[in-house]
Amino acid sequence: VQLQASGGGLVQAGGSLRLSCAASGRTFSSYAIGWFRQAPGKERESVATIGWSGITRYYADSVKGRFTISRDNAKNTVSLQMNSLKPEDTAVYYCAADRALPAGPGTPSDFDSWGPGTQVTVSS
Repeated sequence: VQLQASGGGLVQAGGSLRLSCAASGRTFSSYAIGWFRQAPGKERESVATIGWSGITRYYADSVKGRFTISRDNAKNTVSLQMNSLKPEDTAVYYCAADRALPAGPGTPSDFDSWGPGTQVTVSS
């Protein structure tokens, strides 16, 4: 599966952005999808993960209550709604796919397929 993230941009603290991950391939619905982010000088970290049906969802503690992950298998897309953004949310955001759903938000090594990232910048 090939992935493409979009929707990043510059927003003020407290604002919102909606990221989208578009996937190619007829087997998209059999993949778990994860959103990750990487800030300058920091390791890539998990943000949120969603299972094949969309029922199972995991969030990093740092984004719980602010971010919502969802998917539309008919459109081969996964979205990440980000509300109440903080300057510390500034990072390049990536979506990734794997046939296995990790037990929790997961780590980068849990996912096989990655797309190019999209920059999110939150100003204070």
